[in-house]
Amino acid sequence: MFDRLPPLQTLRAFEAAGRLLSMTRAAEELNVTHGAVSRHVKALETHLGVALFRRLTRRIVLTGAGSDFLPVVARSLAELAREAERLRNLDGAARLTISTSVSFASKWLAPRLHRLMDRVPDYDVHLDVTDINVDLADGRVDAALRYGSGHYPGAMAERILDETVTPVCSPGYGSGWSSPADLAGCTLLHEDRMPANWDRWFAMAGPDKPGKRGPAFSHGSLAIEAALRGEGVALGRSVLVAEDLAAGRLVAPFPALRLEAGRGYDLVYRPGSQDHPKLRAVRAWLADEIRLFPVGTTA
Repeated sequence: MFDRLPPLQTLRAFEAAGRLLSMTRAAEELNVTHGAVSRHVKALETHLGVALFRRLTRRIVLTGAGSDFLPVVARSLAELAREAERLRNLDGAARLTISTSVSFASKWLAPRLHRLMDRVPDYDVHLDVTDINVDLADGRVDAALRYGSGHYPGAMAERILDETVTPVCSPGYGSGWSSPADLAGCTLLHEDRMPANWDRWFAMAGPDKPGKRGPAFSHGSLAIEAALRGEGVALGRSVLVAEDLAAGRLVAPFPALRLEAGRGYDLVYRPGSQDHPKLRAVRAWLADEIRLFPVGTTA
């Protein structure tokens, strides 16, 4: 019977593509090419003798067979992952895994991780970087640091940092600006899906005419990097730009004009695990790091 099972890589590709309804996003999650995901899915369809997706012009949708097969594959892969993790941790569960987003990892968490490792020498610390909210219930991740409203279904959350946004740019990009109206001739850098966006900031600040429309980036850290390169003005998220501002790599021309982001950073974990030694260690480390955080984290 087992010799008729589809190859594991085809099942992983199908599960990711079916869950995300995107070959491109599945490839990003699996760290492979779009072509590899497409080939694995096609191989699975050939193996099974049925179509699992309908390929439309700009998207894919599951067929009836695909919709039926997806939850079975997802459950099976999750069970395999849980059991593999249990076997890996038979030596005393010494692994401490923290999940967080790409931007927060690169601009805030990763540079501080060495101090957590110094505090918990008995733990093997792992950083899982993804913009997808991981399933904390399966036990693979001990804690997550997430950017959001503070509400995460099926999980507990503690707010650690609130956030505001304000324009930031490289020191050489602009000077002598006296009011937000001076941004009219500037290239504005955008972050996709950010509620605290340029339209809302200009509505608060008051000028009638915004600047020139610039590129939009999927991650706040990418917009900040573009500002650092002198490519325009980014609406900088206070937590992500604090250290660049403190070091003089970025400047905030209108520091008093801060727009509440409506989101913040939360420590997220499984219900009932709040007093686990791993959570206590992470919580204490975060408290110390936040105390050391540069003055003006609200940008």
